[in-house]
Amino acid sequence: MDALNTMLTNMLGPLGPLIAVGALGLLLVVAVLPMMLKRPEDPLDKLKRSANETAKEENKKSLRAHSNAPDKLKKYAAFLEPKDKEEYSAIQLRLLRAGYPGKNAVRSFHFAQFSLGIIFLLLGVGYAVLKSATGDPSTQATILSILIPGAVGYMAPKYWVTRRVEARQEEIVNGFPDALDMLLVCVEAGQSFDQAIIRVAKEIRLGFPALGEEFEIVAHEMKAGKDRAQVMRDFGERSGVSDVASFATVMIQSATFGTSIAEALRVYSGEMRDKRVMRAEEKANTLPTKMTLATMMLTVPPLLIILIGPSVYEVYVTLENISF
Repeated sequence: MDALNTMLTNMLGPLGPLIAVGALGLLLVVAVLPMMLKRPEDPLDKLKRSANETAKEENKKSLRAHSNAPDKLKKYAAFLEPKDKEEYSAIQLRLLRAGYPGKNAVRSFHFAQFSLGIIFLLLGVGYAVLKSATGDPSTQATILSILIPGAVGYMAPKYWVTRRVEARQEEIVNGFPDALDMLLVCVEAGQSFDQAIIRVAKEIRLGFPALGEEFEIVAHEMKAGKDRAQVMRDFGERSGVSDVASFATVMIQSATFGTSIAEALRVYSGEMRDKRVMRAEEKANTLPTKMTLATMMLTVPPLLIILIGPSVYEVYVTLENISF
C-alpha cells in the first residue's frame, strides 16, 4: 500500500491517492448504472401495462371491425336477410346476445349457414362417389351420406351461436354480483352513476370480458345522450339474463321515485350474492344424484364379483367333480 501510495503521489502529485479513489468510485458508478437501468420490471406494473395495452388493442380492433370493415355481402342482402322485420329482429337480438353486434351480423350468419351447408354437401357427394367406386352402397345410404353432412353444415352456425349465448350468459351471471359490488363502491365513493358504469366497465373486463363489453355499451349509450331508462331496458334485453333485467328495473324505479341509488345497489348486490351462494349450494346438492349412476356402475359389479365370485367358483368345481 505504501508503494502504491508513493507511485500515485509521484504520478499525480500530493492529491494522487484522493484522485485515484475518486476515479475508481466514478468507474464503479458508470459500471453499475446500466445494471440499475436494466433492472427487471415489477410484475404488477407489467401486468397492468399488458392489460391496458390489451384493452386498447381490443377496442381498436372492435372499432375497426364494426365501423371500418367493408361489407362485401351488402349486394346479397336481399337473399341473405329475412324479409320479415320480426324475424330479422329476433335473429339480430340472438346474435347480440352471442356477442356479435355488427350491423352485418345477420348477413354473415346466413352466409355462414349457406356456405357451410353447400361445402359439407359437396363433401358428402364426394364421399358418396368414393363409396360407389369402391363398393355397391344402397340408394338410401347414398342419399343419407349426402344429406346428413349438408344438414350438419347448415346447422353448425346455429349450434355455435346457441353455445355462445349460453356461455356468455353464464359468464354474465357469474360476474354480475362482483360488478354490482364494484358499482356500489364507486357510487358511495362519490362518483356519479355514469362515471361508476365507465369505471366498472374498465375494471370488470379483465375477469369477465362479456360483462365488461355490456357495461361499455351502456356507458357509450349514456355518453351519446340516450335516455337512461331506455339504456337500462336495452341492457336487460340485450344480455338475456333475468338478474340483469331485474337490475335494470330497480335502477329505473330508483330514478323514477327519486330514491337513493346507493341504497338500491346495496340491497340488490346483497341479494345477488345470496343468489350466487344458493346456486353453488344447488349444484353441490345435485352432485350426489349425478354420481349415483356412476357409483353403481363402478362399485356394484366389482362388489358382486368379490362376494359371489368364490361361491360361483366352488359350485363350478363341485359340479365338475360330480360329473366325473
